[in-house]
Amino acid sequence: MRLKLTIEYDGTGFRGWARQPLERTVEGELRRALEELYGGVESLAVAGRTDTGVHALANVVSVDVAGGPPAGRAAEALNAALPDDVSVRRAEQAPDAFHARFDARARSYRYRVWRRRERSALEAKRSLWWPRPFDVAAADANVQALLGEHDFRAFTPTETQHDVFVRVVKDVRWVELDDDVVAFEITADSFLRHMVRTLVGTVLEGRDLAQLLEGRTRSDAGATAPPHGLYLTHVSY
Repeated sequence: MRLKLTIEYDGTGFRGWARQPLERTVEGELRRALEELYGGVESLAVAGRTDTGVHALANVVSVDVAGGPPAGRAAEALNAALPDDVSVRRAEQAPDAFHARFDARARSYRYRVWRRRERSALEAKRSLWWPRPFDVAAADANVQALLGEHDFRAFTPTETQHDVFVRVVKDVRWVELDDDVVAFEITADSFLRHMVRTLVGTVLEGRDLAQLLEGRTRSDAGATAPPHGLYLTHVSY
């Protein structure tokens, strides 16, 4: 049967999603748990291949399994086999043709910024500490230029495997989550490598995003924000 798994993880202790020799990765831990429970594990795919240190609230995996717990018991069984920093929020049987990556229509990310003057021990690996003045309303007005279809090559590394740099942004905003935390939230059809983090770094530097779209070079944009403030929050199908 093909399973659709919705998973969350704290990316702090992982070398990203993708399995790598001698490295601890989210995919590696999930495969190990699946292979403990099922006699056959094939065709594992993920909606978002997150980088080292990036977190997920609801990443989505598709995988073919045989000879183990039914879909209704898969989440409980997998969570018993997974480490504390990865969990399956939901497991369900999916159609045989379902593919977590190729069937996704949009992905949503959030980047958290801790703006209190004093640093936080608890937020050290959860958000970017930014003790400088930050105008949320101005930042929100700035990012509205991203809505729609644009060329985002200024916001991804120059050396890249991407051939197409056009992406469609469906929703974008800066919001105040509480007195100390603000967040950049964005939904698009797909994302370039480091795109969200570079958008955040550019906004924090006070640069005008509208001037950096439609094919400007990477050197024109700002710094790439660190990974620990970034969360994959939702995948739409």
